[in-house]
Amino acid sequence: MPGKQELPSTLERSPKKAQETWIKAHDSAVETYGEGQRAHRTAFAALKHSFEKVGDHWEPKGRKGPSDKQAARSTPKPGKTAEGVDANASKKHLYEVAAKLGVRGRSTMDKNELVEAIKKANRRATAKAR
Repeated sequence: MPGKQELPSTLERSPKKAQETWIKAHDSAVETYGEGQRAHRTAFAALKHSFEKVGDHWEPKGRKGPSDKQAARSTPKPGKTAEGVDANASKKHLYEVAAKLGVRGRSTMDKNELVEAIKKANRRATAKAR
């Protein structure tokens, strides 16, 4: 099925470039691997090179590159990801994203705690937007 028809709701609320990136990667992965989870994982891995999830949508990153160890793999496998949070970003950037999302206690968090708190805030925002 074409990626445009399977576009996740978080991408529907995101910039056109993010949508196009996901759709192109998804459709290419479907041609290579067939429809299913592997095509979706591949599309999200491609998306995470240029975008990060902030709340219920995706925003362009300040720098290109994988956002976590899982997105850095050439063929993403099922496993733990940062769920779109740019875990490779600086602590300062993560703090700013946490502030934007209203994460409480962010000033005392280390980098890993900020990533986890942003993931949690993103999940809440996405659930609320549905």
